[in-house]
Amino acid sequence: MSVAELVGTFRNGVHPHENKEQTENFPIARMAFGKIFTLPLSQHLGAPSKSIVEVGQTVFRGQLLAEAGGYVSANLHSPVDGKVITIGPRRHPRGDLATCIELEADPFSTQTINASPQNDPMNMSTDDFVASIQDSGLVGLGGAAFPTHVKYKLPEGKTCEHLAINGCECEPYLTCDHRTMVERPEAVVRGITIAAKILGAKKTSVGIEKNKPDAIAAMQEATKNLDDIEVYPLKVKYPQGAEKMLIKAIYGIEVPAGKLPLDVGVVVNNVATMTQFADWFDEGLPLIERVVTVAGTAIARPANLIIPVGTSVREVLDFCGLDMNTQQVIMGGPMMGMPLSSLDVPVLKGTSGLLAFTEAPKGHQNTLACISCGQCLEACGYFLNPARLAKLAQARRWDELDDFYVNDCMECGACSWVCPSSIPIVQLIRTGKGALRELKANQQA
Repeated sequence: MSVAELVGTFRNGVHPHENKEQTENFPIARMAFGKIFTLPLSQHLGAPSKSIVEVGQTVFRGQLLAEAGGYVSANLHSPVDGKVITIGPRRHPRGDLATCIELEADPFSTQTINASPQNDPMNMSTDDFVASIQDSGLVGLGGAAFPTHVKYKLPEGKTCEHLAINGCECEPYLTCDHRTMVERPEAVVRGITIAAKILGAKKTSVGIEKNKPDAIAAMQEATKNLDDIEVYPLKVKYPQGAEKMLIKAIYGIEVPAGKLPLDVGVVVNNVATMTQFADWFDEGLPLIERVVTVAGTAIARPANLIIPVGTSVREVLDFCGLDMNTQQVIMGGPMMGMPLSSLDVPVLKGTSGLLAFTEAPKGHQNTLACISCGQCLEACGYFLNPARLAKLAQARRWDELDDFYVNDCMECGACSWVCPSSIPIVQLIRTGKGALRELKANQQA
């Protein structure tokens, strides 16, 4: 009996309606290139990139436009052949203004990329590998957009025993990872082989929820002759794809509060990130496009589309048929995604989905008073007290949030989802975490 059969999930969590039937059987297609592309210098965690191009400059597809602004940062490349028309503030999906490089695509270009394979990663040193991945502009494609190369520079004294690959895609509606595993399992395995070699991982585990039987079958077929990679079918539960939840589900190991997966000898990556490893080293393709699920009740033609980074959200939704009665558009999934205040914002490297609804999904209705029912406690996979954290944040008692382990909250949104009073618990916690960071920074200053 495998470890997955003994464990297979984690305690608590929720079971939102999956709503994946809209796109789970639709093969990945490519969207036509638009005219204007807007590329924020800040579309990953860490320091923004630094522009190295000028207005009026002609650029080609895959060309470096901005260098990483620090170690925890990523390069930015052109998604099209075209011309730089602006470098300045533009609306960011998070709602504020951010410095962006704006490109006008060459209407006469075929938009093919002239790239060549990188050096063989299997013969690279760790430092060379880390530098190469940073050059590629790769960030985690599961949604957090953390610069990928940082995970592969292990701190002194740390070792990676296990590489865990997240194929759960537990967010409702989203199926881009699902289709990637079905259509490109060899690329996923190629990326895993590269990652495991660099990390020195003895075993790789691919966790996939049981609601994706075709993905499980495809990955099992692709790994049938590889003893060091095992596919684990997992129970369907949200947030199964969170790093610490995935580790608990596969290995039965709990990552201690305040610690990282590497502290228990595990590195976690998303399946789409693994395919990008293959694309970069075997084809020389930097992160200039990604697969995005476009779905929801306000979408006439749901799809999984390959979309160049910087494409306007409005163009994508119009391409898929946006209902005129749309009430809400979310970038990402309905649980952790970001509601958009404007459609005139770009697709980012971390954009896994664009969801449009004719009515607000559950958890976004009018707020009532907390009735102390405890449902948010039963939903939290980290055994926190979300209601208490939300009340402290609402009362602006920032310094007390640490006493209740606010920084262990991964902002999965399960608490908000089950709240019968529709209290935006996770949004309040997110605000409180930001205020607490600012408070500590001011105290240190």
